[in-house]
Formats: sequence, structure tokens, C-alpha cells
Amino acid sequence: MKRTLALCTAIPEKQLEEIKKYCDITICGELKHGRGNVTEEQTRNECIGHEMVVLGDEVAGYETVKMWHEAGMKFIGCAKGTPVTVDAAALEEFGYEMSYTPGRNAVAVAEFTIGLMIASTRNITLSSTGLQKGEHLGPPVDDIYDVPDVKNVIWGPLDENHPFTDYGIGFELYGRTLGIAGYGAIGKQVAIRALALGMEVIAYDPYCPVEQIESDGVTSVSLDDLLVRSDILSLHLPVLPSTKGIVNREWFSKMKPTAYLINTARAAVIDQRDFIEALESETIAGAAIDVFWQEPIPANHPLLKMRNVTLTPHMAGLTVDVDNWSGRMMGDEVLAYLRGEPRKYIWKTSR
Repeated sequence: MKRTLALCTAIPEKQLEEIKKYCDITICGELKHGRGNVTEEQTRNECIGHEMVVLGDEVAGYETVKMWHEAGMKFIGCAKGTPVTVDAAALEEFGYEMSYTPGRNAVAVAEFTIGLMIASTRNITLSSTGLQKGEHLGPPVDDIYDVPDVKNVIWGPLDENHPFTDYGIGFELYGRTLGIAGYGAIGKQVAIRALALGMEVIAYDPYCPVEQIESDGVTSVSLDDLLVRSDILSLHLPVLPSTKGIVNREWFSKMKPTAYLINTARAAVIDQRDFIEALESETIAGAAIDVFWQEPIPANHPLLKMRNVTLTPHMAGLTVDVDNWSGRMMGDEVLAYLRGEPRKYIWKTSR
């Protein structure tokens, strides 16, 4: 009897051709129906009965994993960096070592994080939005291409109505201290880029060896040192029972009043009420946030009206390149399993 694979996420064609030498492939889930168009029940029914199931963003709760297990599933993979969409308790109960794709979007998120750092500290979003709303503009002209011969083109007198005084001019990243909370694949990539910008980089991660952090030119520090010293604090923490709401009033009270918080990880690591209070009271200077406690963010959320906050709609990890990196990693995992070789990327459910 030929082996079978239920495939819900893209794998590069070259690897697919090699996989087809070992098994039949059935396209399922979002790979078949499109992103966001699949229910858990639909995924469960399409994938049941296959020896191997490879998921993307599809949800597989306890009952789904249990049913797949009872129907003979031997291998499960999830092409995500933090595969919380698959029930960890079921994986442990039924003895699965799930393949995943750590760091698949590390470069994408790291570049975006640097972008948010610059956008927030230099008020780029605030000033751009202000101009588009009609703030600080000159009167209409008959011909925009009829440009006066002025050698020093400036935005007018620096007074209380000037954009520099309204939006603020911000500070340079060069020479400032970036604190990284969580030195995993993404935290490391952010650190490398920040060092290239001339920043001092410090990191706190009790689970990462000090020598591993410091081999990158980053200083390993205690949590208190991280909070007290950082001009910018960038979060790269997974959502675990130990990290949920960990970024709270105690953290904010130790941070500089001039500090900015950047979050491209998960909103649940921040205590929402304490965060809003810290921003409203100017306990910290500002923030840039790509992730929210509910998505889409509710239209009446107070963050939407704050001038010291830069917001983006959970897009840090999305580029046209990410699926390719993820697919290649998962393709390697599937081939290793089919060949009876050790796999490289096994999700640790107990954390």
C-alpha cells in the first residue's frame, strides 16, 4: 500500500518531485481552497486517513489530532514558526514529534521591526498621515510644475504651527541602546541589523546560553538591566503560560520615560490595560505594534487615537519570500521522515 501525504501548504516543486517518489500527495486545506477559506472541520475531513499531514495556518484541535491518530497518521508537520494552531496536549498524549519551520520569517520580521523602530522614533507615520489629512500644507497653486527659484527650500518659519514642533523630530538609532526580550531566531536577526546601524544591543533570554548571545556582539543582561537601559525595547517572546501578560506595569515602571516599545511577536505577552495606561500617562514615550489582542483591532480601541503609537495590521512576517523558505524547510522534514533519517525541526510542546 502506497504512503500518502495530505498537503496544506506549498513545498517547492523540486522537493515535491522527490517526495512523489515515496508517496501520493493530496492537496488539502488552504493550499486547495485559498488562505482564510478553510474551517477546522473541513481540514479534518480532507486530511483524515493519510499517513502524513502537513499544515500551514489550518487549525488542528485536540479532537482533530485524535481522529487523525486513530485513522493512522504517523507524521504531522506545521509550517509555522510558532505552531500554536495545533493542540499541544494531543501531540503529547499520542506521542507525536511535530515538524515545524522555526525562523522561516525571521528576516522578514527583523527587517520590519527595524522599520517600526525608525518609523516610531522619527514620527514617520504620524507626519505622513498628517500631511495626507491636510495638516501643515501651503495654499493651492495654479501650476505645481511652476517652481520658484529658491535655493534653500524649507517648510516655512519654525513656530508653534510647524510640523517639527507638532510631530516632533525624534532621535537617531545610532549610539542608542536596543533591548531584545527573547533571543530566538528573530531576536538574533534584529540584533545583527541593529548592530550594523551602530546601536548598542543588549538581550535578555534565560533559556539562551550567554555565550551564544555574546558571540553575536550582543551583551546578555538581566531583565532589570534590560528594562532600565533600553532606549528601545523589542519583544520577541512566544505566548506561553509563563509569558502571557508578562510585559506589565512593573516592566513599564522600570523603563526610561523616553523609551519606545516595539512588538512584532504576539499581543498576549503584554498586559493590555497596563500598556494603555503607560502610554496615556507617558510612563514610556511611545510604541510600535504589529499585533493585537483581537484581530482585526476593534474600531474603538484607544491605541487608534494615540499620536505616540505606530500601528500596522499584523504584516511583519509576510513577504513574497516567506512561503518559499517555509516550504523548503518543511520539504526537508518530510523527505527526512520518508527516508528514515533524523529530522531537524521538532516542536517542543512542553515549554
